[in-house]
Amino acid sequence: MTQEKNIMEYETVALDDDKDALVILDQTKLPGCAQLVSLHTGEEIWDAIYLLKVRGAPAIGVAAAFGIYLLAKKIKTEDYDVFYEEFCKQKAYLNSARPTAVNLSWALNRMEQVCIANKALSVAEIKEKLREESIALKEEDIQVCKSIGEHGLTLVKPGDGILTHCNAGQLATCKYGTATAPIYLGQERGYNFRVFADETRPLLQGARLTAYELQSSGVDVTLICDNMSATVMRNGWVNAVFVGCDRVAANGDTANKIGTSVVATVAKRYNVPVYICAPTSTIDMDTPTGADITIEQRPAHEVTDMWYEKPMAPAGVKVFNPAFDVTDHDLIAGIVTEYGIARAPYRESLKEIFEKKQAANNA
Repeated sequence: MTQEKNIMEYETVALDDDKDALVILDQTKLPGCAQLVSLHTGEEIWDAIYLLKVRGAPAIGVAAAFGIYLLAKKIKTEDYDVFYEEFCKQKAYLNSARPTAVNLSWALNRMEQVCIANKALSVAEIKEKLREESIALKEEDIQVCKSIGEHGLTLVKPGDGILTHCNAGQLATCKYGTATAPIYLGQERGYNFRVFADETRPLLQGARLTAYELQSSGVDVTLICDNMSATVMRNGWVNAVFVGCDRVAANGDTANKIGTSVVATVAKRYNVPVYICAPTSTIDMDTPTGADITIEQRPAHEVTDMWYEKPMAPAGVKVFNPAFDVTDHDLIAGIVTEYGIARAPYRESLKEIFEKKQAANNA
């Protein structure tokens, strides 16, 4: 389909239960074409996650929840043990698509707990519980992002310049985004932020997605190459950096799109605070430090060929293409969650965030 409406009116991830389909907005086609794709098989869902047709930690989590529900729906048995064994096979397969983004495994584990908790029910009833849980997960994502935006908005003032890297916007979630949530809420309230979006080599998510969605929303956005961040900070045009995250370690180290650690290092030099916008589902207290995070390695052609009519590198040259890098916790001014802002020392403050979450869940 061709684009007929503002990109912000499209759902990033949706469930078409009647057609047994996970429907995604194919982000590899943006900004040139808004194309909705219906996914039916485990292979199609796995490919969509791996090939970044659906991307961004929260959106990946929601897609995984819808995906595993649809795959479970197809399991033809009334025997719980047979059903659960096949469910776990499908879960493990989907979980292998992206190793760094913790939301993928988090969402799949949450769906598995539905199976375990409802073992006494019929398989048909378990499938219905899985459907309900997947829908709830999407609705929660919207509320989580809005809450992150409210907390993030307290860190800036009207007219501020904000720099962001990669895409942690609405296209990476179900609404608002994480790093862009303060920007969108500020836009609604007349804050008139000036936003600088890094292009984000090699996959250009900042150019293709962040600049696109912010411009479509009427935000004052300026696209810059990744190596221009020091210049705009030195010029005094940036008051804060907001970025998303694919995994937060227990000590506050964070894994985000490659280049984030460069931005954070430069920001430290120019006394610009760096804020990581991360739902608690992205915080992995079982990962001690950033050194323990598995970093996904991507194909060489993303660097040498992908955006060029002809290859722009010598044939056969070695390519190092990690999808993410780790930003050390001492470069981070705060981690913005739906339950508040964690600050150093992060081992203590992140535990306090989870205590707040537990208290809210028990209320």
